[in-house]
Amino acid sequence: MTRNLLTIIEERIPDFSKGQKRIANFILEKYDSAAYMTSSKLGMEAGVSESTVVRFANELGYEGYPEMQKDLREIIRTRLTSVQRVDVTNSLLGDDSILDRVLNSDAEKIRQTLDDIDRAAFDKAVEKIIAAGTIYIIGVRSSSSLAGFLNYNLRMIFDNVKFVQTTSGSEMFEQIMNIQSKDVLVAISFPRYSSRIINAVEYAHNAGADVISVTDGPNSPIAAHSDQLLSVHSDMISFVDSLVAPLSIVNAIIVAVSKKVPDRVHDRLAKLEKIWDEYDVYDKSKG
Repeated sequence: MTRNLLTIIEERIPDFSKGQKRIANFILEKYDSAAYMTSSKLGMEAGVSESTVVRFANELGYEGYPEMQKDLREIIRTRLTSVQRVDVTNSLLGDDSILDRVLNSDAEKIRQTLDDIDRAAFDKAVEKIIAAGTIYIIGVRSSSSLAGFLNYNLRMIFDNVKFVQTTSGSEMFEQIMNIQSKDVLVAISFPRYSSRIINAVEYAHNAGADVISVTDGPNSPIAAHSDQLLSVHSDMISFVDSLVAPLSIVNAIIVAVSKKVPDRVHDRLAKLEKIWDEYDVYDKSKG
């Protein structure tokens, strides 16, 4: 749904039946818990039958309860505080092996991303990066590690890469103030979204630059101003999102770009190897 589910529920409460109002009030008060309840559990907590919960979802325009639950989970990923995230995920993880749960969840997010990603948008993004006048890369907070990884590797191939530092909003805009239509901005953002990257994406879009967004879907606040939207599944693990699948997409971009310009990659790496060897950048011991 394009509108916030909680807002829709608030607006429609006067029209609900008595049982539906119980469900609505429970979700509005405890949406962080409700998002991870089965329909029977939600019905029990709200004091109604499971079938009433299913009909409630239908009343809101969903085919079934799982679809409504999915939207509710998307909402809490952006609204929960760090403390609330820890509380929710601790209850979900239970007493099972943390290692198994986390790694299996990461593997599933990669599989889902592979199934759902827009391959045409991915190919176009690779072409735009190769043809760009300047390649700007931006990622804020936890996403900055992904942006840094992309920056490090693209700089092995191109001279025209600019890693946008985001220590302050004013300095960030000073770094992208000259962005123009021949340039590309690669923006990486996952919940909780930073207002700074949202503003930067809008600025680059208005300047005519091509915007490549690596984010968690079309409902992301940076999606509206994206030319190539690379939607990646991420998952809420403790107080942060898992960024394993996003890192795989970033890695795929680097590999795809390098495959398109093999001669450039070979020449630059050969030159770099000579420099590294001359100045003892890497340890040469065999022990």
